Amino acid sequence: MLQLTSPAFQADGNIPTRFTCQGSDISPALAWRDAPSGTKTFALVVHDPDAPRAGGFTHWVVYDIPATTNRILENAPKQQVLAGGGGAQGQNDFGKIGYAGPCPPSGTHRYFFRLYALDAELKLDSGATQKVLEKAMQGHIREQAEIMGKYKKSSERAA
Repeated sequence: MLQLTSPAFQADGNIPTRFTCQGSDISPALAWRDAPSGTKTFALVVHDPDAPRAGGFTHWVVYDIPATTNRILENAPKQQVLAGGGGAQGQNDFGKIGYAGPCPPSGTHRYFFRLYALDAELKLDSGATQKVLEKAMQGHIREQAEIMGKYKKSSERAA
């Protein structure tokens, strides 16, 4: 069974400030294992269902990650293609390429990091949105795994 973990935070735990808008706003490292046979690529979506807008808020979209890859390093560059053939990054709901960290307007929000094992290379145009990715993945998801982290803005900005 596909498993997704992060050395940056525990499942259902708090996401450290450095991975948020109040910190360095860099992506946390992620690792996965036990992909099902027949996996050709992976896709990753980071989504906040608690955002005050219909459908929530998408913070990161990555697709066409090769089946030979089992991690994304911390601080993935905010560019369309990840280094070393690590996949393509899509557009988050801020309208930008790459990771955008948690930045809830109020209260504690949940951030779901969902990894999909796919039986196909999607070959989407660069900068695809979550909606475009989800449509392309239909019928190709072999398995999925997720890890959820929480974040609440501190009242004072960290130095």
